[in-house]
Amino acid sequence: MDVMGEKATLFESGRFAQSSGTESARDELVDMGEAAEETRLALAAQSGDAEAASVLGAMLLRRGELDAAEPHLRAATAAGDRAAANNLGVLLHQRGYPEEAAGWWRIAAVAGSAAAAHALGRYHRERGDEPAAEYWLRQSAEQGHVLGAYALADLLEHRGDVGAEHWMRSAAERGHREAAYRLARALDRAAGHGEEWPGEGNGPDHGAAEAEQWYRQAAARGHRKAALQLGAILERRGELKEAGRWYLTSAKDGEPRAACALGFLLRDAGDTESAAVWWLRAAQEGDGNAANALGALHAERGETQTAERWYRAALDAGDDNGAYNLGLLCAEQGRTAQAEQWYRRAAYAGHREAANALAILLLQGGDTTGAEPWFSKAAEAGSVDAAFNLGILYAGRGEERMALRWYERAAAAGHAEAALQVGIARLREGDEREAERHLRCAAGGGSAEGAYRLATLLDARRPPEPAHELGEIVHEKTECEEWYERAATQGHRRAQVRVGMLAAARGDVVEAARWYRTAAEAGSRNGAFNLGLLLAREGSEPEAAVWWARAADAGHGRAALRLALVYARRGELAEGQRWADRAVELGPAEVAERAGRLRDALREELSA
Repeated sequence: MDVMGEKATLFESGRFAQSSGTESARDELVDMGEAAEETRLALAAQSGDAEAASVLGAMLLRRGELDAAEPHLRAATAAGDRAAANNLGVLLHQRGYPEEAAGWWRIAAVAGSAAAAHALGRYHRERGDEPAAEYWLRQSAEQGHVLGAYALADLLEHRGDVGAEHWMRSAAERGHREAAYRLARALDRAAGHGEEWPGEGNGPDHGAAEAEQWYRQAAARGHRKAALQLGAILERRGELKEAGRWYLTSAKDGEPRAACALGFLLRDAGDTESAAVWWLRAAQEGDGNAANALGALHAERGETQTAERWYRAALDAGDDNGAYNLGLLCAEQGRTAQAEQWYRRAAYAGHREAANALAILLLQGGDTTGAEPWFSKAAEAGSVDAAFNLGILYAGRGEERMALRWYERAAAAGHAEAALQVGIARLREGDEREAERHLRCAAGGGSAEGAYRLATLLDARRPPEPAHELGEIVHEKTECEEWYERAATQGHRRAQVRVGMLAAARGDVVEAARWYRTAAEAGSRNGAFNLGLLLAREGSEPEAAVWWARAADAGHGRAALRLALVYARRGELAEGQRWADRAVELGPAEVAERAGRLRDALREELSA
């Protein structure tokens, strides 16, 4: 392989021919060669050579010189040349004489021309004579004519004939790209529905794999829809780089859906600017999904007017998401009346999330009666959020059975908060097994409350463990502690306190203090109280008093009692009495009793 120096150019490297007239001369030689061949054929035709007349007529027909081609084709046809008869039919069909063309096609087809049989079959199908069309197309297909095989497959598929797949496959195997695409689509649908081709023993997985192979063949031959489908298959499989290449190929060939899909791939890869370019191209060609994507992009940037324009463009393209997105945009801007209008438009068109959003809007406005049917419509259409919202609606009315029904429906579709509500209901009924199952679903779906309640359920089943001295680290953790920790890391304050208590029970003082402090700083009075206890045991009573004060101010009676004792020991009797009074108010009963005795003692001391 030659390597060029830094100053070399493509011209100097010889990779491009120099403009010395060589290329022009080559073209002239080609033209001269064709002209010479045409002259030779013309002379041979004049001498009565039927084959030469047929070839010359075909040559002129390809160039569109119909007047010049016709006499040569007629002469060759009269001499019995079937190819000439077929081409004469093509010429007459182009001139608008289909009946006369069919007559010549019939002559050629009877003489064994597969191309003429195909043309004649197409002629009869266009006129609605399907039996005749099938007869001639079958003649063509059985002679190995790829267009005949495809046309026969198309006719049989239209009629629902099981033989369609055989001929579609035959055409695809001979390189017909549309046949390959349609065969792939049929295999794809069969695989998706768990069906099989008639007479085949291959399962759905095999069908999907074979479909991909045919998509590849069609895409490699320039079929833009096949390239789009292949890209989608690869994207679902996570092969994003190759998927992007096929989307790009399809998009460059003018497929707007591929341009839109390529835009989403680029956005997910962090290249928003390039994504916008492809979305714009797709949207300008009428792709509503791309227009919605552009609208969302501009909305994120705060360019609400441009966003609204693209949402409207999506709506004009027939995409109901445009109306839904317009509703969201208006709702964010506080334009409630306009939001309701757009939600209604999308909801009436069958957009389930728009129906759910409309119901929420009506509910926020106090129209419970108007909201319920829209929640129901959305839920029946498959909106999981709407099913959960219906549960909340019925629970608010005290209709617990109806609420549970909708919670169960949403939970079955994977709604974590709905699963939590079902789990709580099962706990109330005493069905711990079902409660645990739903709480696991809720916790696994990201519900902090679900994780906490699952942990408490498992915690209640644990046998008592031996106590550990503070500072004695025990590394083993139970499953319930793991769920407590998951809830705690999600900000659940009671879980944070519980994790701290479990850590303290294991002797892990540092871990216990960390979780108590986290909970206390988030507003947990129990966290503040426990942190105070831990600090006091470690000899940091002044800091402990600070956290007890925070807990007592939040209504923690034991913290108030601890403060009263601290101040009493310090000799600050008045302050001690004040906190004792507070402890009596807050309780519980045993705390109030102890605080009352302490208060009376302090009062006597002060009056002495």
